[in-house]
Amino acid sequence: MSNDEKTPEVLVDCLSVVIPVYNEADTLPQVLKRVLALPHLLEVVIVDDGSTDGTRAVANSFVSRDARVKVSTLPKNSGKTAALKLGFSMTRGDIVVVQDADLEYDPTEIPSLIQPILEGHADVVYGSRFLVRKAARVLYYYHFLANKFLTFLSNLMTNLNMTDIETGYKAFRGEIIRNMLITSSGFGFEVEVTAKIAKLKCAVYEIPISYYGRTYEQGKKIGFSDGVLALWLIFRFNLFCSLQNSFRELPQLQGRSHHLPELTSNLSDHSA
Repeated sequence: MSNDEKTPEVLVDCLSVVIPVYNEADTLPQVLKRVLALPHLLEVVIVDDGSTDGTRAVANSFVSRDARVKVSTLPKNSGKTAALKLGFSMTRGDIVVVQDADLEYDPTEIPSLIQPILEGHADVVYGSRFLVRKAARVLYYYHFLANKFLTFLSNLMTNLNMTDIETGYKAFRGEIIRNMLITSSGFGFEVEVTAKIAKLKCAVYEIPISYYGRTYEQGKKIGFSDGVLALWLIFRFNLFCSLQNSFRELPQLQGRSHHLPELTSNLSDHSA
C-alpha cells in the first residue's frame, strides 16, 4: 500500500438504528434483541406512531434495561414518514439505518448493509430484495409489479440504476439524513429520499438482502392508495423540488465540502 492510500477508519459505536413502530408489540422484542447485539451500535431510537396495543410499554421496558435505547412517541398515528423524521432528529451516529419492527427484515444483515459506508465507499446504501434473490417469501405479484414500476419511473427521473427503491432497509451517513428536509407523509419517505440523494449526487450502493414478507392478515399496512401517491411524489420531488429546498445544509461528500450559508439563515422557511 502506498503512503498516499488511507486505510478506512474503523468506527466504534457509530451506528444509530431508527425503528418506527405502530402496533408491533408482538414482534418488537425480537427485533430489539437482534438490533442490540449488533457491532458498532451507538443507539436505538424507537418512535411509537400512536400505537394502541401496548407497543409503547414494550419499548419502554427496554429503556430500563439498556441505556442505548431511546423512545419517543407521536400523539396520534401519523404515518411512517413522520415517525422517521422524528427518529432521525434524535440520532447522533455517523451511520443511520432504518429498521422496521415487523420482522420482514432481519437485523443480522445490517452489518453487510453498512459495510460500504464503513469502508468509505458509500454515502447511502439500499438493501435490495431483487438484486440477488436471497431468502424471500413469495407473496403478492401485484406488489412486485408496482414496486418494479415505481423503481423504473424513479430511475428515469434520477438517472440512478436502482433495483428496489421501496425497500425498508436504507443506511445513510448521519450528516446526510439529519440535514435532509423531509416533507412527505405516509409511506412517501422512500420516493422522497431517493430523489433527494440523487440531487445531492451521493455515492449510492445496493446490497442483496433477505425479505420475510407479511400478509395483510399478519399486519401488512401498505396499500393501493400508497402506490398511487408514490407516483405523484416521484414527479413532485424530482421535478418540482430543488437541491436547495432538499437540505438544511449540504453535507460533505467524498471529501468535498458543500455549504450554503443562505440555507442556514432561513431554516424556519423550510422546517415545516
